[in-house]
Amino acid sequence: MANKGLTFKGGIHPPHFKKQTEHLSIEEAKKPKVVVIPLQQHIGAPCDPLVKIRDYVKVGQKIGEAKAFVSAPIHSSVSGTVKKIETRQSSNGMKAKCIVIESDDRFEVHESVKPKGQIESLTKEEILGIIKEAGLTGMGGAGFPTHVKLSPPKDKPMDTIILNGAECEPYLTADHRMMIENPDLVVTGAKAIMKAVGVSKCYIAIEENKPDAIEVINNNIANEKDIEVATLVTKYPQGDEKRLINAVTGREVPSGGLPMDVGVVVNNVGTAATIGKVIKTGMPVVERVLTVTGSAIKEPKNLLVKIGTSFEEIIEQCGGFSEEPGKIISGGPMMGIAQYTTDVPVIKGTSGILVLNKKDAERPEPENCIRCGKCVNICPVNLQPLMISRLSLLGRFDEAEGYNALDCIECGSCSFVCPSKRPLVDSIRVAKREIIAKRRKASK
Repeated sequence: MANKGLTFKGGIHPPHFKKQTEHLSIEEAKKPKVVVIPLQQHIGAPCDPLVKIRDYVKVGQKIGEAKAFVSAPIHSSVSGTVKKIETRQSSNGMKAKCIVIESDDRFEVHESVKPKGQIESLTKEEILGIIKEAGLTGMGGAGFPTHVKLSPPKDKPMDTIILNGAECEPYLTADHRMMIENPDLVVTGAKAIMKAVGVSKCYIAIEENKPDAIEVINNNIANEKDIEVATLVTKYPQGDEKRLINAVTGREVPSGGLPMDVGVVVNNVGTAATIGKVIKTGMPVVERVLTVTGSAIKEPKNLLVKIGTSFEEIIEQCGGFSEEPGKIISGGPMMGIAQYTTDVPVIKGTSGILVLNKKDAERPEPENCIRCGKCVNICPVNLQPLMISRLSLLGRFDEAEGYNALDCIECGSCSFVCPSKRPLVDSIRVAKREIIAKRRKASK
């Protein structure tokens, strides 16, 4: 019997805004004429280019080599000619070296792309190698290299896998649709992850506001004794991996710790589905499903998009703007990254493109803190956001560190509930960056 009604302490209930797209099937986006593929789409070291200007490349061909362990290779999403290799703005907020490829519209597949066989016949090492070579990173938005996550130290025994299908971020429905339309790939990916880590128990965690996804996944795991659905209370940020672990297993990841410290590995359902697709087809990560939505989008959609396609092109395929946009966000409204241009590419971690009109994008002027304590009550990490924010605004970062600023998951719940509309998460984010920078400087 599936676990039901699981949740964690704290959190908030923002409006979902998912009705625009939650019942829309995934469509394949139009093929791009030009792609801009950043060589850093992940947490960790950037890749080195394997191609030169004027080289001809094919779909699935490796064009960026990962030299460090915490990194992931990059592949071409089109066949065509390399036109430029230059630094450009990426949708993750950073500038990165990018490979610009002009498509020949043939989409010729590279010779290395071949099905990988059945999971039963693959060893743990082979599965990890397939995942690494395919350039798998967290498809939920974090972008952490998947092979690293699935390679815990030998002194950290794992016993549980959790697939994150919560998708608690407002507006986004890509994971929801993936579970409904490709449950077989999700389950195949789950089995691959379990074998790679050497774990015999897997939970697919889904919020209760997705009853259709829960039903479809349950039907697909009816004969799987080691995989079950964990039904979560609908609450934000239910999808944060540490909150998810606490809700599903009751375990608490210690301050400064990682999921592996409590014997758990968490992966996004989109990541699992991509692993399933890689094993089935051999095609590395060259496309992803994302949601295009918001109050200033004419035709909201869930689209399967080639990596490197520009935001501008995707927005045009959704009918363009229905009115003048006030804000364009990569991801969702709570944790997404605002863009100053639509001339940025879709990358592996682009879970959505959210376009808000001017009214919805407005931020009221902050007022003085009234010490109501709401931010403390709802903080899922049990922090004191008002104190960390105040110390950050005063430039007293050492004191902010004493309030465990680095434990903040930047979910934005505190800013959401603050009656004075204080820039809590923004200032806490600044404090975290300053503390990390100071630590790095001290270590040198």
